[in-house]
Amino acid sequence: MIDTSKNRLAPPTIIVIFGASGDLTARKLIPALFNLAQDSLLPSNFYLIGFGRTKLTSEEFAASARENISKYSRRPFNEEIWAPIEHHLYFQTGNYDDPKAFKILKDHILDIEKKIDCELQILFYISTPPDLFKFILENLGSSGLASHHKGTSLISKIIIEKPFGHDFNSAKELNCIIRKEFSEDQIYRIDHYLGKETVQNLLVQRFANSIFEPIWNFKYVEYVEITVAEDIGVEARSGYYDQSGALRDMIQNHTMQLLSLVAMEPPISTKPEDIRDEKVKLLKAIQPINLQLHRNDVVRAQYTQGLIHGHKVKGYLEEKDIKPHSTTETYIALRLNINNWRWNGVPFYIRSGKRMTRRISEIAIHFRYPPAYLFKESNKVELSQNVFVIQIQPDEGTTLLFNSKIPGLETRIEPVEMHFQYATTFGSNTPEAYERLILDAILGDSTLFIRGDETETSWKLYTPILEFWENSGSKGLETYSAGSWGPIAADLLLAQSKHSWRIY
Repeated sequence: MIDTSKNRLAPPTIIVIFGASGDLTARKLIPALFNLAQDSLLPSNFYLIGFGRTKLTSEEFAASARENISKYSRRPFNEEIWAPIEHHLYFQTGNYDDPKAFKILKDHILDIEKKIDCELQILFYISTPPDLFKFILENLGSSGLASHHKGTSLISKIIIEKPFGHDFNSAKELNCIIRKEFSEDQIYRIDHYLGKETVQNLLVQRFANSIFEPIWNFKYVEYVEITVAEDIGVEARSGYYDQSGALRDMIQNHTMQLLSLVAMEPPISTKPEDIRDEKVKLLKAIQPINLQLHRNDVVRAQYTQGLIHGHKVKGYLEEKDIKPHSTTETYIALRLNINNWRWNGVPFYIRSGKRMTRRISEIAIHFRYPPAYLFKESNKVELSQNVFVIQIQPDEGTTLLFNSKIPGLETRIEPVEMHFQYATTFGSNTPEAYERLILDAILGDSTLFIRGDETETSWKLYTPILEFWENSGSKGLETYSAGSWGPIAADLLLAQSKHSWRIY
């Protein structure tokens, strides 16, 4: 076969998706593979195997893939691009706890290698509920698939979707299970937030611009604010969400990735392990979270009935399949303190919630006020705080707020904004996060994936909160109206230090 791929570094590869009939595969993984093919970034010898409990033929799987590309891809379906992948597409029905099914899978892979007379790298993608992880991992080990081509550059790799554990002990146990079958350099724990362009750009903004790094510390920064807000409710995920909550679903993974990248020390190189080392050091420097009533660092809440974009919506306890007396939090706000030289005394405020005013994810760096000696005698001058805002979604870009004189004969000052947006500067057809992450896994670049000790360190920080809530029941659980920015208690959390959340 003639190699038409621009990506000469991508080895011949088989991707096996466990949970291939699920929603993530339909909405994200299949469209991501299509777009990688359109950019000529997949190897010419590329094969796709779907594995699931749903009874599907390969032809039915191919037909659904076409339909999902048409629905969810950022580009329209292209027959010429998709046909070569479809020609190498296969679906296997099987149970995840059945060793025979994995023997059949292995035999099929060996048949492909024999047919094309070429050894293939295998990338296993686990996109199933977490209670199935153990069965899949153990069967990949016992079948020999985990060690396929071990000792060569084509060693098998595995991508594991979140949630990676539900507390410190379960994360540690899952790490033990996976390390029995795979070495750390084979493991890719995925968090799709790390694939977003703006998140990747954090390192460039911090370390490639001399105007930022010298002021990125306690001398100039007063506080940092991270918001990950959704306007949707639990929707079809109610069963999962009522067992999870905002802390497990968003804080422990997505927001901690943002925090570690915005606050970590400069790595000694851009090599994956050097960057991941600094992320772990940062997480270890976070002080234990205070849960005492007189100085509580945590606010949790549930949404009640309210208006979202002018439409009345249910409260959390009225949602389908939610327990009537559930104490699961749909909102959480935190104050974190980092015990190192760079961030001594700088609070990091994090909030995430469902059914909030609008969908937005951003990081806001609030700089200290300048000395106002030049203007202190004038009652017409009120200096605003300089703020550097990194918008992650939905409008990827950055905003810098600074003071400027209003034209006129009097000295009047007003805050103005300087905007940069990816869509207007580079075009709106930005690659999806899963495209970047799948390609990196194929190439063996683990920079944007989470290391085992990183996920354990993060869980170690938050497990005491989960245990405290479990013992407290509904005590301390606030409420907020759907369509608002959360409970008043979250505003008071910042007001203790004369800080406030950004107003949108």
